[in-house]
Amino acid sequence: MGKNKLKKFADMKRMQCVFQFPFAVVQQGGCPMRGKWNEQYFNNGNPIVLELGCGKGEYAVGLAQRFPGKNYIGVDIKGARMWTGAKMATEQGLPNVAFLRTNIELIDRMFAPGEVAEIWITFPDPQMKKVNKRLTSTRFLDNYRNILKDGGLVHLKTDSPFLYTYTHALVEENRLPVEADTDDLYASGMADDILDIKTHYEMQWLQRGLTIKYIRFALPHGVELVEPDIDIEPDTYRSYNRGYIQMPQLMHDAENDNNP
Repeated sequence: MGKNKLKKFADMKRMQCVFQFPFAVVQQGGCPMRGKWNEQYFNNGNPIVLELGCGKGEYAVGLAQRFPGKNYIGVDIKGARMWTGAKMATEQGLPNVAFLRTNIELIDRMFAPGEVAEIWITFPDPQMKKVNKRLTSTRFLDNYRNILKDGGLVHLKTDSPFLYTYTHALVEENRLPVEADTDDLYASGMADDILDIKTHYEMQWLQRGLTIKYIRFALPHGVELVEPDIDIEPDTYRSYNRGYIQMPQLMHDAENDNNP
């Protein structure tokens, strides 16, 4: 492991906005913060909004900046990426954003039933070969319902035609209430102050000429969800290699501050 990554992990241990719990602790007794996020960290009763697979945390930080009346938690297993958003939140003194390092599969051990109001899923891996790994599959939606309030919102923002088509079909098959739906966000006129937040990877997709898809739907309790029976054409492009940084200036990337 490189020295820079080790430094980031050390930094995160000192950041009050970052929560990390050993897997054994979570497996045996659940997250110590479960059901207590507002009481013990945010110190208010505002709605909690999650960004799952938050990466560098741009959306969680951007939302927290714009909407102080809500509490935001970025969730990811990649701590070295999350460090960027956590550093920005710490330097800006944002009281309504936190970061949780964990597997999304364990999300219902981290939050109590009804503790979460909304979930954002921003530019996840479409998982074209494995249905049960898609973050909008029935497997994950059922898990989200364990923590979402009844009718809580799920937002998907993606570059992937495959994942958008799949999610659209799943929502339609299960007659889930749809609040917004477009296969070309920035041409639709729907991009408002929330949706105009652009992550590092979104900027890459836009520069490559790809359209951004967005769907927002409610997730009622007590409804048995089924997978759609649909053949979907795979995406015809690939992500850049991990080491490729196309727009290093994005969001005043805090990583540059670590290398004077």
